[in-house]
Amino acid sequence: MALLLTHLLFYLDEGIKMIDYVEIKLKGGNGGRGAVSFMTMKGKAYGPPSGGDGGKGGSVYLVSSDDQNTLLEFRFKKVFKADDGQAGREANKTGESGQNLYVKVPVGTIAYEVIHGARRLLADFTKKNQTVLVAKGGNRGRGNAHLKPSRTGPSLDWEEYRRFEEGEPGEEKTLVLELKLLADVGLVGLPNAGKSTLLSVITSAKPKIADYPFTTIEPNLGVAKIQDYEFVVADIPGLIEGASQGKGLGDQFLRHVERTRLLVHVISTESAQPLKDYRVIRQELSHYNQALVEKPEIVVLNKTDVINEVDLSRVISIFSTRKIKVIPISAATGAGLDILKKELLKQIRRFKVEPIVELC
Repeated sequence: MALLLTHLLFYLDEGIKMIDYVEIKLKGGNGGRGAVSFMTMKGKAYGPPSGGDGGKGGSVYLVSSDDQNTLLEFRFKKVFKADDGQAGREANKTGESGQNLYVKVPVGTIAYEVIHGARRLLADFTKKNQTVLVAKGGNRGRGNAHLKPSRTGPSLDWEEYRRFEEGEPGEEKTLVLELKLLADVGLVGLPNAGKSTLLSVITSAKPKIADYPFTTIEPNLGVAKIQDYEFVVADIPGLIEGASQGKGLGDQFLRHVERTRLLVHVISTESAQPLKDYRVIRQELSHYNQALVEKPEIVVLNKTDVINEVDLSRVISIFSTRKIKVIPISAATGAGLDILKKELLKQIRRFKVEPIVELC
C-alpha cells in the first residue's frame, strides 16, 4: 500500500507540472534547394539553364483555442516541426512550399522564448483564435535559371551555369508555455475546505469530490449565472503552508490565482483554528505575489451543518472582532448560498461584466 501511494504521489507530482508549465521546441521547415537543369535545344548538348527554385519552408504558429484548458497534450509531444519546402524542378518549375504548422494552446497560455537560459515574453493568449508566428520557415534556394552568369565569352567556366542555392534552414525556438486560468472568481483555501463542493453548487462544473485532502489535483472551472450575469469560477487546488515555496505543489497552483479578479476564501468550520487557516492562505498569496492580497475578497465559512449554533457564533465573532466579514454557508445543504450569491453578484457588477443578452 505504501509503495502504491508513493507511485501515485510521483505521478501526480509529474502530471501537475506538465499540465500548466511545459517546455517545447519548435522548428520551421527548411527551404527547398534550387534545381540544376537545362532546356533541350536541337543541335546543342545543353540549352539555357532552366532549374526552378525550391519551395519555401513552412512556418510554425501558436494559436489559442478554447477546446482545451490544460497543457497536458504537451506532456508526450515536445517537438514540433513544419514541413520542408520541396526541391525545385526542371523547366523552371518551383518546388512546393512546406505546409505551415499551427500548434493549439489553451486560452490563458503565456509563451516565453528561452534565449541563453533567459526568458523573453513572446505572447499572452487572452482570447480565442489569437495567432502568433513563432518559427519562420527557411527561404527557398534559387535554381540555376536564376543564377546565370552576368558575363559571357569563351573563357567562361561551364560550371558557372550549374550554380544553385541550398534552401535556408527554418528557425528553431525553445519556448516555455505557462498556463494561467482566465477566471473572474478564484476559490482558495486549505485542503478539504469544501471548495469543490461549493464550485459544483454555484456553477455547472462537476469536479471530483471526496472527504479527504487533495481530492482536486488540477484547477477546475465552472460557469456561474446569477440573474443576468455570467462569470467563470476556478477551484484552485488546496494550498498549504509553504505553498509559495513549492510545498505541496502550491507554486504550481498559485499562478492560476493571478488572473482572477475576486478571491473567495473558503474556510471549514471543522478546523481547530479557522482564523489561522485564513491567515495562512493570505500569507502564501502574499509571498507569491503581493498583488494577490490586494484583490477584492469574500470570506466564506463553510460546513455550518456540522457545527452547533453556539460554536458557529463563536467562530464568526473571532473574525468580526478583527473586522473580517464572513458569510456562513453549507455547500452540502445549500444553507447561506443565497446570501453568498448576492455578494458575488455585487462584486461581479463592479467588474462591469457585460450582462447576458438573450437572442430572440
